[in-house]
Amino acid sequence: MNPIMYRQSVRKFTDEDVSPQLIENLLRAAMQAPSACNQQAWEFIVIGDEEDKLAISKMHKFAKPAAEASKLIVVLGNLKRAKIESMIEQDLAACCENILLQATYYSAGAVWLGFHPIEDRCNKIREYLNIPDYCIPFAVICVGYSEVDREIQIRYDESKIHYDRY
Repeated sequence: MNPIMYRQSVRKFTDEDVSPQLIENLLRAAMQAPSACNQQAWEFIVIGDEEDKLAISKMHKFAKPAAEASKLIVVLGNLKRAKIESMIEQDLAACCENILLQATYYSAGAVWLGFHPIEDRCNKIREYLNIPDYCIPFAVICVGYSEVDREIQIRYDESKIHYDRY
């Protein structure tokens, strides 16, 4: 459970660049996520250009880490590929979590920046990256190496567990 226990949202990154191999490994992990009816309607845009990262960092007040990250992975849901459109958000969320866990496994840092379902955010990134209307700009994952060392934060809370009934 180490990647699960050590995973944290990293918002401050070093200047060290992540390798193309690391990005490929993160995308391989993403595509191993569970998917309703195995629809796998995800697509990705990998961004390393400084100007593009800066532009994305200004698209909403919580997107600032995008400017400092080594790479960005824009996670898209292609509605043309969806067999069950109402389940695509769950598929993409699982996909994003796989990226975050795999980044932790490789001692990299990452943070999930939510775009969907906030229309203003979606419109900005859709226009900037020429994303077609049939693709949902679900999230941007910032990837790099953390400025700070991770410590395990235990979140287990027995008061939130119920058996058989609420």
